[in-house]
Amino acid sequence: MVFEKGDKIFILVDCNNFYASCERVFNPALRGKPVVVLSNNDGCIVARSAEAKTLGLDMAAPVFKNRDLIGRHGIKVYSSNYVLYGDMSRRVMAILSRLAPEIEVYSIDEAFLSAVGMSARQLPDFGRYIHRAVQQQTGLTVSVGIAPTKTLAKVANHFAKRHEQHGGVLCLTDPAMIRDYLSRMPLAKIWGIGRRKARFFERQRIHNGLQLTAASDRWIKKYLTVMTLRTVWELRGISCIPLETVPAHKKGIGSSRSFGRDVSRLAEMEEAVAAYTARCAEKLRQQGLTAGHIQVFIATDAFKDGPYYENAAGNGISPPTAATPLLTARATDLLKSVFRPGLLYKRAGVMLLDLLPQVQVQADLFEHVYQNSRSQRLMETIDRYNRRTNSGKLMWAAEGMGKPWYMRQAHKSRRFTTRWDELAVAYA
Repeated sequence: MVFEKGDKIFILVDCNNFYASCERVFNPALRGKPVVVLSNNDGCIVARSAEAKTLGLDMAAPVFKNRDLIGRHGIKVYSSNYVLYGDMSRRVMAILSRLAPEIEVYSIDEAFLSAVGMSARQLPDFGRYIHRAVQQQTGLTVSVGIAPTKTLAKVANHFAKRHEQHGGVLCLTDPAMIRDYLSRMPLAKIWGIGRRKARFFERQRIHNGLQLTAASDRWIKKYLTVMTLRTVWELRGISCIPLETVPAHKKGIGSSRSFGRDVSRLAEMEEAVAAYTARCAEKLRQQGLTAGHIQVFIATDAFKDGPYYENAAGNGISPPTAATPLLTARATDLLKSVFRPGLLYKRAGVMLLDLLPQVQVQADLFEHVYQNSRSQRLMETIDRYNRRTNSGKLMWAAEGMGKPWYMRQAHKSRRFTTRWDELAVAYA
């Protein structure tokens, strides 16, 4: 059997333990050792190597509750290095783009590919080729699941990742094999089901993916949702979720962080909000969008003694813009409207909403439109410089210099792939 353009075969490529694996690429001494990566401010565990999972470290577990376990087993701890992880992700996606005619980047470490013009016999070999190419060119290990639908590709990837006999690649195109693996697939692990729905199904004596495919469509629509029914159809081999090769426009772009220490001064809060606004505006321009609404929120620490306070304020922007100075000025005004002196703030954030492509912004008789303006040319020049340089970046004075409020990253590794002064060093 050869899969032509009208046929649907999906290949899910998923990087194994992505954050921890990125750290291992540039520190081979970590291979075979337990590694965890922490969230902002080094608070919780957000990524674990296979060895760390075996030791019983849970996802999102607070670090302070596991210090004894970490020390007893010599677990290596790293702060999140998003610059490194983002660049490694771009390298993986570039490789996959060269190997397949169509690609949907699903997340920082996952992508769906299409397979056209290959026979069923060729698919496993192609999966192994992808597995080998990514490992050779980046040092990262991936799992590859191949199936007639996205959801079944997720099932195949689940088993490819967890069972060594597959060599990281599992192709589910044979109906008998699909039924066999679905009979072993826990409901809570199925893409689109989750724990809450799994508990509901188990009360109805449905305990695995194969049993779920036998459920009545009418019964599922009556007690659950059409989205759940779509998942069931996908498990039956009926493709309902297409490959999205062109990412949909985001409905909002946000940036927020918990501070490395409590902040009480308005001046420091203004620096933080300006920095978050600049980051949002940069993301906005990368996607060719403008924002028609901006929102700022602040909050104190809910887990400390004393009064808890959180508040947010928003305002429309007409005409919509992607210019950092204008967005920062609006954000600063909003911050002042909700800021209360005398409180210790733990978190702040900025959200840009009502997003619209730059080319669709309606002209205004009385205001300068961002598209084709001096502001746009200035922003493009700054963004172009910041993308090309590896020694630093142009930033706005409102963001501050020292940033004493910045999040804690006591265990951060180098940005090996994007900074000349942080390149990996090899010793003879």
